[in-house]
Amino acid sequence: MKMTDEELLAVLADPAEDAARMERIRTEIDAGFRLLSGRVGKAVAVFGSSRPTPVDPLYLTARQLGSRFAETGFAVITGGGPGLMEAANRGATEAGGLSVGLGIELPLEQPLNPYLNLSMTFRYFFARKIMFVKYSSAFVVLPGGFGTLDELFEALTLLQTGKIHEFPVVLIGTGHWSGLMSWMQKRLQDQGFIAPDDIRLLKVTDDLDEAAELAHQCHLRQLAL
Repeated sequence: MKMTDEELLAVLADPAEDAARMERIRTEIDAGFRLLSGRVGKAVAVFGSSRPTPVDPLYLTARQLGSRFAETGFAVITGGGPGLMEAANRGATEAGGLSVGLGIELPLEQPLNPYLNLSMTFRYFFARKIMFVKYSSAFVVLPGGFGTLDELFEALTLLQTGKIHEFPVVLIGTGHWSGLMSWMQKRLQDQGFIAPDDIRLLKVTDDLDEAAELAHQCHLRQLAL
């Protein structure tokens, strides 16, 4: 059985079904707005792998990160799954903050984690991405796979093209991200594929307090726009 977004993207999809598909998309986006509007104030989106277990040091880092943001008044929004998403939601909940999970329908079921105050499972990746950007003041990115990198470069593209402003993208873990940063500088910046200022759209740190403060200051500047 095909997932809903798989049917949408299929080359041979029946054009007669397009109106129904568009209505499902509209309904899903509307449901996301109704769930989050007025209930999520200052918020940060945290991304990372679904694979680490609670005994992994990265899980502890993500849990501490969630607590740190909750303590500074941020809601924490994740993809709602296990691993580092669960850890960030867990930390936010333990610190008394608002914990939000925006899950996605997948062929291999990935259940929502149990540390959520608000949650929704999306059929369409792009509808879900709208919610992450619309309702957060920053993206904080922990180590992860293709899905994590997708969210990272989505935010960078929106920043580079001026679709969003004063929106920090913070990478947690200097050791993990150093190779990517070096590649972007040598292969993208130095060869003219991105502007010299583009790489400065990213902040890499191991300091969770620094990440929280950066998100807070950018949130204040967003309010002034």
